[in-house]
Amino acid sequence: MKWITAVFVAMAMIAGATTTSVAQGSSSACSDRAFRQLNFWVGVWDVRWERSPNQAAGSGANTVTRELGGCVIEENFEGGPSTSNLIGRSVSTFDAQVGHWRQTWVDNKGGYYALIGGREGDQFILVNSRLHARAPYLRMVFEDITPTSLTWRWQNSTDEGQTWRDQWVIYYTRRE
Repeated sequence: MKWITAVFVAMAMIAGATTTSVAQGSSSACSDRAFRQLNFWVGVWDVRWERSPNQAAGSGANTVTRELGGCVIEENFEGGPSTSNLIGRSVSTFDAQVGHWRQTWVDNKGGYYALIGGREGDQFILVNSRLHARAPYLRMVFEDITPTSLTWRWQNSTDEGQTWRDQWVIYYTRRE
């Protein structure tokens, strides 16, 4: 029985050392400049939008933080009454193996999106990863980015991404 306990203790020690090494390696890996491309979005924001084809005019709040040793951008969106109290969360990270950002969005309405992309000129664009042939062509575009404001567009395409149409445009203003 003692040898079983010794094996479990040794395995726990090895696992702990491996976890620590991985965690330390991740932090240094996430210090690369590419992991800072979404820094413009980090902060506490007041958000507002005008009426659009799929959305009534309204306002809400979005808190975006850097988490997990600087490797992850975490979003906490609250849309308020005009969105039927939409609450959404996303996590984003730079995937160094493919050279793009990946984001996963979930919300209290059953929404789920897996997006991929990155900086394109003065914009930051993430496109929905289409998990099946019937999945819509969707993307989000961050533009007009300044230290105190930005515009976020949720767009769709009916021609396989050749042209895009706004579905929801949100204007961000950083809280002081």
